[in-house]
Amino acid sequence: MSKKRRAFSAEFKAKVGLEALKGIEPIHVIAQRHEVHPVQVSQWKKGVSERLPEVFAKPSAQVRDEIERNRKEKELYARIGQLQMELEWLKKKLAHVGSKERRSMIETEHPKLSVARECELLELPRSIYYHHPKPPKSPNLALMKQIDEIYLESPFFGSRQMTRWLQREGYVVNRKRVRRLMRLMGLTAINQKPSLSKTAASHQIYPYLLRTLKVERSNQVWGTDITYIPVCGGFVYLCAVIDWHSRMVLAWALSNTLDASFCVRAVQRAMAIYGKPEIFNPDQGCQFTSAEFTQPLLGRRRATVDGRQRTVLGQCLGRTPVAQGQIRGSLSETL
Repeated sequence: MSKKRRAFSAEFKAKVGLEALKGIEPIHVIAQRHEVHPVQVSQWKKGVSERLPEVFAKPSAQVRDEIERNRKEKELYARIGQLQMELEWLKKKLAHVGSKERRSMIETEHPKLSVARECELLELPRSIYYHHPKPPKSPNLALMKQIDEIYLESPFFGSRQMTRWLQREGYVVNRKRVRRLMRLMGLTAINQKPSLSKTAASHQIYPYLLRTLKVERSNQVWGTDITYIPVCGGFVYLCAVIDWHSRMVLAWALSNTLDASFCVRAVQRAMAIYGKPEIFNPDQGCQFTSAEFTQPLLGRRRATVDGRQRTVLGQCLGRTPVAQGQIRGSLSETL
């Protein structure tokens, strides 16, 4: 079996050759210490002595060109990285700009950028840029004029009543066409809407104290709301109390019915652990406006009512330590 040939780095050769060039030790001593052949040490010594003048000589034109080329290459790569970062930033900002505004940014007479490239940079499909909506046909214009006159006299007409009135007048239309034209004209029936947030007469309405208040510390404002958690065979109701500043779920309680008792338990647990808040802010649900819920709080601190609490609770349950996974783990023990 042949012996594997050793390979020496340039740094090693320069080091050994420089030691030999100094002449302090004989060649064979240097070779024995580094475990190489004396002939190799002599060759390396010769190479070092021949190339030493190159260290003090001025670089040749070829070397200078190579150095300049490397410098420009580094600058170009840095510029490309900077442009890439700026392009990604611009695209994120353009995500909030509508197609109408993006169409106005296209420059058809640009000397270097084509329309296709500009659409690609603005993330605007070319079909949207080249599309020109056609004006309504003359029969539709006459029908829209008639709908407008009827709407001025009877603004409570929706698409159904408007369709019946037009059919009685001899127009051959259906509800889909009338509804499309009314939507195009921006017409909607003016009538009384369903009263979905009507409070009970016996429930007192408390002032809303958070309109101009700056929440800047814990236990300044608490909030609460009710949501539900699906379980096997149905779902259970969850009432959670959160701190508006830290977005932390302070306490929670579960129930299989929508009464006020489990809401009261959740608030009492929170106050037993964290003390009393300065302001307590539930929504307008009947559980939170009932006497069973408000009486324990009236002797504590101020109260306020808010109809936007559900969004805050939904956001906080997803990113606090007391998440739905931990709550579900306690269902078997609670129920």
